[in-house]
Amino acid sequence: MRARWPVLATCMALGAGYLGYPYVVLYRLDTAMRQSDAPALRSLVDWYAVREGLKEDICDRVLDEPANARPGNELAPFGSGFVRGITGNALDRTVTPETLVSMIRTGDARAPADARVAWAFFENPTQFAVELRAVGLAEPIRLVMELQGLSWKVRRVWLPNALLERAGSGT
Repeated sequence: MRARWPVLATCMALGAGYLGYPYVVLYRLDTAMRQSDAPALRSLVDWYAVREGLKEDICDRVLDEPANARPGNELAPFGSGFVRGITGNALDRTVTPETLVSMIRTGDARAPADARVAWAFFENPTQFAVELRAVGLAEPIRLVMELQGLSWKVRRVWLPNALLERAGSGT
């Protein structure tokens, strides 16, 4: 019986560490944002994956409205590629840790407002979902962290429609 205690204690410690690790990453992300720490943000976020997700969201938002307004929609493939190209170039230049830090330092209105975690939980063993409530936004900001190797990284961000509309219009 005594030989089992070290094994049980080790399993419990590993389990607690696994369950607590995403919350530690959230804390580190909050600290990096508050301290304008671009290198820390770079290590905590998979920026390529986040940009790709935002490109999809903006393109869906921009292209869905004209499709409903025009029944024929003959130029949808061309329009989709064109909007994705323009959106992609703009997002590749602007969605970076350095730009985010710069926006926060200057108090830019496009920077994320003060946000609080509304809820955070595991969606599955390798995905951790977080919903943030930001001051001045009716809809939440949602993000998903994924376990990559031995570290959790933000891989997807869903912005409220109000922010997507501003991003799609370039303001």
